[in-house]
Amino acid sequence: QEVRERIFMARVADQAERYEDMVQFLKEVIMSKEDDLNTEERNLLSVGFKNLISSSRGAWRTVGAIEQNEKYKEFSEECAAYKEKIGTELESQCKTVIDIVKDHSLSKAGDDEAKTFYQKMIGDYYRYIAENASGPTLEEATDGAIQHYEEASKTAQLLKPYNSTRLGLALNFSVFHYEVKSDIPKACVLAEEALDSAKQNIDNMDNEDARDALSIVELLKENLSLWKEENEEND
Repeated sequence: QEVRERIFMARVADQAERYEDMVQFLKEVIMSKEDDLNTEERNLLSVGFKNLISSSRGAWRTVGAIEQNEKYKEFSEECAAYKEKIGTELESQCKTVIDIVKDHSLSKAGDDEAKTFYQKMIGDYYRYIAENASGPTLEEATDGAIQHYEEASKTAQLLKPYNSTRLGLALNFSVFHYEVKSDIPKACVLAEEALDSAKQNIDNMDNEDARDALSIVELLKENLSLWKEENEEND
């Protein structure tokens, strides 16, 4: 009953756009359950975490764009300081997510999909830190992202090639190489491998698999096309 109440309140907090509360309710769910979350609960967790950081990520980008605008050059120092403040908040939010998943979720992961899901999630939140960091913080976040994306990739090999968690991992790990590492060739290789594997097995998909997989396949294709074009221009 307690778990059902917490899940319900997490949904209420989501509707009320109280995302810190939503994450706290979900943390209580994780801690009160002996077993892992089910797929629906994991998806709710994913939404809660993403919503927690989305306004900070958006704010950081907005202030960064204003800072770079020649029209507002006289205020660039003030914008830089404000952007740094937002970046610190974002880092703290991401570390909250990483700690919850590392300390409470990963050890309960009951199957290969759950293990891949959680390792990918840790990698994602290190990536979000790395996107907005510099110096030692950037180095630490980059190392954390690589470590957990690679762990997720090992477990993902045990899933079907068109599994949406496996494809989502390939999408995010390739974006990490493009955005954070500025390694376009590596990003292209990861995206191409995922697409090729999924294509070879596409006839085996049932309707539910297909619905989840095809939207990620489209994103992989779009990214690959843009990255290849950019890579050719750079050569």
